[in-house]
Amino acid sequence: MARVRYGPRDAEEMAGTRRAAVPEVWSTGLVAHWESDPDAVAAVLPPPLEPGPRPLVRAAVSTVALYGRPLGAGSVAVSARHGGHEGWYPLVMPMTEERALTGGREVFGEPKKLGEVVLEREGMVVRARLARHGIAFLEVRGAVAAELPLPAPSQRLDFYFKFLPAVDGEGFDAGPLLVYCTRTERVRRLEAVTGDVVLGESMYDPVADLPVRRLLDLTLGERSTAQRGRVAAKVSAGDLLPYVHQRYDDVHQILDRPRPPEASAR
Repeated sequence: MARVRYGPRDAEEMAGTRRAAVPEVWSTGLVAHWESDPDAVAAVLPPPLEPGPRPLVRAAVSTVALYGRPLGAGSVAVSARHGGHEGWYPLVMPMTEERALTGGREVFGEPKKLGEVVLEREGMVVRARLARHGIAFLEVRGAVAAELPLPAPSQRLDFYFKFLPAVDGEGFDAGPLLVYCTRTERVRRLEAVTGDVVLGESMYDPVADLPVRRLLDLTLGERSTAQRGRVAAKVSAGDLLPYVHQRYDDVHQILDRPRPPEASAR
């Protein structure tokens, strides 16, 4: 009988998967940091996360040459702190390919969703956009102003919550856990960009609630990132449940149903 590919893999095949080396991947990305409303930043942080020293937001729009096929990857995160560690809490991470969703969501608990990620450069002009459901919730338009000196390799800490919604719709079946994800980043090209960050209104991705009070920096760079994660703490289900809607457009999919014709005609 021909091999049934959905059948079990033997120990050697499974060990080979675990040992497989991940190739170094470089991405081209636009990164923005801005100061926002401190109350708004504090409001989106589930316990036990606490606000960082400053109410900062970090947005990234990147294209990745992954296995010869471009991948669009985005992120919008707020500054946070836990147990003396300062880092970032991503609220939404749109990706253009399903393969980029599964590992991050299921292993680390990253809030990844399929979406539109666009980064374009024409001469010195740079345009970037993050969108889902046809709604652009973040846009950047700017121009490259100068080349910047290359920074030394650096580390960034991201906070994620890993959990499984309950089968019966009440609470969680497993977890929840607070995950530390440490990213080591190298940069081989970096340019300063002058421009603006525009936040669009979206019921699905309400990052407009984190207004740009003061844009701190805009950079365009080529980066390579390696990540490793660990479980930092168990989390109270009661504390996390009010924030589960951040992960999904609608937990019970009520809002995802097609609208009846009479509603669409209004």
